[in-house]
Amino acid sequence: MQYRSLTFEEIETLEKNSCWSEDWSRVEVAEEGFQPKYFHRVMFYGDIQLGSFQKNVEIAPGFVKHSGINDATLRNVTVGDDCLIEKVGNYINNYTIGNDCLISNISVMETTEGTSFGEGNLISVLNEVGDGNVILFHDLNSQFAAFMVKHFGDKDLKNAIRRLISEEIARTNPDRGTIGDHVKIVNTREITNTVIQDDCEISGASRLSDCTILSSENASVYIGTGVICENSIISDGSSIINSVKMQDCFVGEACQIANGFTASQSVFFANSFMANGEACAAFCGPFCASHHKSSLLIGGMFSFYNAGSGTNFSNHAYKMGPMHWGILERGTKTASGSYLLMPATIGTFSVCFGKLMHHPNTTALPFSYLIAEADKMFLVPGRNITTVGLYRDIRKWPKRDMRPQNSQKSIVNFDWLSPFSVGEILRGKKILENLRQASGDNVSSYNYHEYVINATSLRKGIKYYDIALRIYMGAVLKRAHKWGFFGKPETETGLGKWNDLSGLLLPATEEQRLIDDIKNGTLETIQEVVERFCEINDNYRVYQWAWTYRLILEYYGIKEITEADDERIKQDYIEARRAWIAEIRKDAEKEYEMGDVDREVLDTFVNSLDHETDFEN
Repeated sequence: MQYRSLTFEEIETLEKNSCWSEDWSRVEVAEEGFQPKYFHRVMFYGDIQLGSFQKNVEIAPGFVKHSGINDATLRNVTVGDDCLIEKVGNYINNYTIGNDCLISNISVMETTEGTSFGEGNLISVLNEVGDGNVILFHDLNSQFAAFMVKHFGDKDLKNAIRRLISEEIARTNPDRGTIGDHVKIVNTREITNTVIQDDCEISGASRLSDCTILSSENASVYIGTGVICENSIISDGSSIINSVKMQDCFVGEACQIANGFTASQSVFFANSFMANGEACAAFCGPFCASHHKSSLLIGGMFSFYNAGSGTNFSNHAYKMGPMHWGILERGTKTASGSYLLMPATIGTFSVCFGKLMHHPNTTALPFSYLIAEADKMFLVPGRNITTVGLYRDIRKWPKRDMRPQNSQKSIVNFDWLSPFSVGEILRGKKILENLRQASGDNVSSYNYHEYVINATSLRKGIKYYDIALRIYMGAVLKRAHKWGFFGKPETETGLGKWNDLSGLLLPATEEQRLIDDIKNGTLETIQEVVERFCEINDNYRVYQWAWTYRLILEYYGIKEITEADDERIKQDYIEARRAWIAEIRKDAEKEYEMGDVDREVLDTFVNSLDHETDFEN
């Protein structure tokens, strides 16, 4: 914008309206459209730049005022076009304000020397008294955060990441606090050292200090009454309301933090919902929920997770009811006192309590229940594969992603069967087969470490795992035909172990390549690191085919997939899907017989199962 000095007549009008400046020569205005008649009782200090004031501003539906500045003290401030600023109790100091903003009834808004606006803040998740392991910055996503936590012990990698982030912050951070376009800030006490981007609304907040709010036109941020937020970053489409207290946190896209929730040294990503409770040193990956007053998320990694409370564990085994999150609340304790073990289901990190923490080998039996009875722990392998809860969850999570397409920083792969989870299934199936071979078939139960597996549960577990394997292989083969990459894979990337970085499923070799390229300087900027995560995700289907092709050859004992093999795999896929749906139907009928759901709910659900044949071809 081009500015000019005030004319004598403009200064005279301003002074008649009880405006004052310590030096009128330091007040510059837009070359066109500046109207001094819309300024009343304003005091100017330092260097001031004012835009044009020609439009009305909507205060509330059907209620407009003309843009202008009334009852305010400004020092070193730039104001864009058509803003309305009024009732500033103390002052606005060192700020750049965009166009079409409403700022009314605030106490103070100020930038002080040396601020970083919450960027570069080093926090410690998983260990509330440990060294910092996650650096907060505007492009942080769940993958990058999980990557930092996972490889915290690699000193060279850690130093390289810190250098890249520091360079990015130095390149992008403004010299002083900024308010974007179309921002509304009303009835708010204190805003200090905070960057607020476009279309954000702040109403009734108590204090925002050293923060960055990444709002945008298609994914605006709302901050409501009584909120205190310090040293934190809030991403696109999120809302922080009703007396939330947050310190040293990162809030990802489309998250909701509400109703007195308190959080410190924690990260929340992609559609997480937190209310009433507390988080400390918590890594909350995509789709985490906590809404009980007595819930404390501390020192753990969670994803696709619904936290219960100390007195009401949310009846986590409910499955068909429309108001429940299903059975993916892995590692939680049920109302009956039983523990559920369901690692590697859809989400990322499984969280285990009690005895589960004592033996990590239990995670080699995915989709399993762990049930406590007296002094025994019974393991029911693979049971969750054939439940109504899993079936519902497979379909509901993508629909619950509220992020606009262009505001999805965190990568969330919704495949419930993937090289990551199927690799766990293969290991689980092998364990069960080895147990049966070692003890024979004429036993009533098997011992797996300190757990008991009933013989019927073991046989069913092998059956369920085999169903899942055949569904997976058939589905990937069908997709390979459809997308044109059927045949011998052109790459070996994807063979071997796969990992999960909080929603990003990737070959372990690609994760190691990322580590190496950061350390050796191949990736020179933080943007290149973020783009590498996206590149890996974009190649997921290609890498998946390489891994699955090898699986098919080994499973069927063939050297290549002939036309006859292709037809055989397709038929196995159809039969496995039908067996899977039949088991889910039985699970639904069992729940109905228990009196947990109405007949209408059951009929609706069964009707959806009847349409599963539509997906066979």
